[in-house]
Amino acid sequence: MIYAGKKKTAINEDSSKIFHFHQALRSFVRACYAIRLKEEKWSITIPPENRSSLIQASLSDEEYLNPTLVFRKAFAEYSIKDFDYHIAIAVYFSMGVFKNAGESNLVNTYIYLTKMLDAAHLILERRIQKNQ
Repeated sequence: MIYAGKKKTAINEDSSKIFHFHQALRSFVRACYAIRLKEEKWSITIPPENRSSLIQASLSDEEYLNPTLVFRKAFAEYSIKDFDYHIAIAVYFSMGVFKNAGESNLVNTYIYLTKMLDAAHLILERRIQKNQ
């Protein structure tokens, strides 16, 4: 995302890494979509004074207590095709130096992707704690 937002800057790494990143993000979006459809409850009740803002990351208080809300909100706003398009645009802009290329609003989908990563991490942590 940093490279996609900068003009006249290209990623100096192996381009196959960018492709792998693209594929991983596409798979992640599809996994998030599947989580959104599940009926399993991930909500918890933790008193506000016991919450860590570091663990909460980009999530609101409501999303922290029920991380599946992030997925529902994200896919109410954007479809899988929309996420695919914005990921492809980010990769496209990251692959080379562009002076007058058309731009797309990547910020909103980036915010949702970040929130979905935070929510997925939180669900994973809760699942591990639940199984211990």
